[in-house]
Amino acid sequence: MSKRKKAVVSVTNDLYTDNRVHKVCSFLENQGYDVLLVGRKKSDSLELKPRSYQTKRIRLLFEKGAAFYAFFNFRLFWFLLFKRCDILVSNDLDTLLANYLASRMKRNCELVYDSHEYFTEVPELVNRPKVQKIWLRIERFIFPKLKTVYTVNQSIADIYNGIYDKDIKVVRNISQRWNPDTIQTKKELDIPENRRLIIIQGAGINIDRGAEEAVEAMIDIDAVLMIVGDGDVVPKLKDRVKTLELTEKVLFYGKRPYDELMQFTYHADLGLTLDKATNPNYKFSLPNKVFDYMHAGTPIVATDILEVARVIRQHDIGEILEEFTPKNLATTINAVLRSQERMEEMKSNCTKAAEIENWEHETQVLQSIYPKVR
Repeated sequence: MSKRKKAVVSVTNDLYTDNRVHKVCSFLENQGYDVLLVGRKKSDSLELKPRSYQTKRIRLLFEKGAAFYAFFNFRLFWFLLFKRCDILVSNDLDTLLANYLASRMKRNCELVYDSHEYFTEVPELVNRPKVQKIWLRIERFIFPKLKTVYTVNQSIADIYNGIYDKDIKVVRNISQRWNPDTIQTKKELDIPENRRLIIIQGAGINIDRGAEEAVEAMIDIDAVLMIVGDGDVVPKLKDRVKTLELTEKVLFYGKRPYDELMQFTYHADLGLTLDKATNPNYKFSLPNKVFDYMHAGTPIVATDILEVARVIRQHDIGEILEEFTPKNLATTINAVLRSQERMEEMKSNCTKAAEIENWEHETQVLQSIYPKVR
């Protein structure tokens, strides 16, 4: 009896909230692979719930900065080198070096690169040209040698194709059809029960993603803003909320498992996605929260980011801000919340759009990359 083919998937996060990677791992498993997902374990990482595939989290002395990335790739390389596998799936540039080197030293082991963003143009690198240059060197060394690459939207695929003359496939980070067994009550989730609710959710509540403006806008909005997730600006947001005396209007719920995150999203009257085009990565981004809102039936207020605006306008599931300031954001949100007819129209459109825009349809591309092995 032959052994099942093994896929080892790697990412630098702690695996707790990365739904895209979980979806890809589950897909690989359904295609007949024995799947192992490798990530990191931080000092504050929460325990993972059991999954149908294996997971491993690497603990390091360093949790951020150049030392973290260097030691993570060093540990990952040696781990992969001595791990039997038929396919290595590298998620983003910060795992690519270890995967590439390991794949070159293993026989009959295919390397697939899943690029979640335009990595070298993220704001954390744009303002640090020396560090950005290191990542660019790694990308330029490896990318031309890759055989199979896919990314999260057509805009980023076009950029990479223009630079490296590669056939880049597109697998958007679209939510699965959301069919929960039960809906938790607002009381169970500790959500205010008699207030209009606005949500910003996800794992990347970072600089230039509009959360700061959203907090400022709450001064003029008669509603509660729920911030469900984490990111590098969250500590500053908490300080700002105290300064503005908005502790009853802006509530922080921290990281939540995806299924629970969607419960919060379902109860929200509006969902916000407010990336600013301050760097190419955000300019061409398509956050998965757009589809989370859609699948939960939650209308959206968004900045005029190319890929985001395209989806919202195509399905008429939200409002696009012509100008992004706290004042204009407040004006737009208030206008939407006052129009129940418009709210119901957008909610209905979300339901219709979810029948088209879902992970089940998106996996048709993955089937060409990872054919069934049973």
